[in-house]
Amino acid sequence: MKQYKTTIPAASHWSLKVRRGMQMTLTDLEGGANVGMVFYNPENLLERYNAPDTLKGQHTFKLTKGHCLYSDMGRIFASITEDTVGWHETVAGNSHASHVAAQWGKRDYQNDQNEWLQNGTDAFLVEMAKYGLTQADSTANLNLFSKVVTDADGNMLLEEGNSPAGSSVTLRFEMDTLVMLHTCAHPLSKAATYPKKPISLLLEKAAPVAEDDFCKMSRPENQRGFANNELYHLGCED
Repeated sequence: MKQYKTTIPAASHWSLKVRRGMQMTLTDLEGGANVGMVFYNPENLLERYNAPDTLKGQHTFKLTKGHCLYSDMGRIFASITEDTVGWHETVAGNSHASHVAAQWGKRDYQNDQNEWLQNGTDAFLVEMAKYGLTQADSTANLNLFSKVVTDADGNMLLEEGNSPAGSSVTLRFEMDTLVMLHTCAHPLSKAATYPKKPISLLLEKAAPVAEDDFCKMSRPENQRGFANNELYHLGCED
C-alpha cells in the first residue's frame, strides 16, 4: 500500500501509529471543521505533545507552515510542511460533555443513536483506552483549522470562517508517533446547531528532509529539535 485515504465523519475519533517519514494531509471538506489532535511516543507513552514548549520555543501563538510540534522531551513529533489555512490553535483545549450540553442540549447514544452529540474529551478517552492510557494521561491538544482571538476584555473567542471548504494542512512525521484525533466541536463554538464537519485524511510517504528544509531552518530552536531527533534515531536504519 503506497498511500491510505479515508474520510473521518463529523463528531468521530480515530488513531494510528504513524511511522517516521510519513506525511498526513487533512482537508476540511465543507469548511468550518475542527480537528482535535494529540501525539504520544508509541515506544514510551509517557512522552507526549507539549503545547507550551511548541509555542514558546518558536515564539508564536498560532501554528502554520514552518512550525514544528514538540514532545515534552524536546523532540519533534511532526512538522507542518504545507498549510492553506494560516492559523491553527493549541491553547483553547478540548470540549467536555458539559460544554456540549450547555450549548446544544444533552444527548446520548442510548437514546439518540447517530444524532447524539460527542465531545472531544470523551472522544480522546475512547482512543486512549485502546493503548492503555487513561484520563491521567491527557495532554493539551491541537485544534487544527480553528483560530482563537481575544476581545477587549481578554476573553478568548473562536473566529468564524477561518477555514473555507477545501482548506488543508500537511504534517510530516519526524519520529514514530501515536496520533489521536477527533472531529468534535471546538470548545468555544457558539454555533446555533452542533457543527458536524467531516474531514478527509491522506497518509503517504514524505519526501526526505533536505538540509535547507523550511521547517528545520525556520528557527534555531527547530534545528536543535531535529538534532535531538537524530540522536534519538542514532543506529536506526532509515
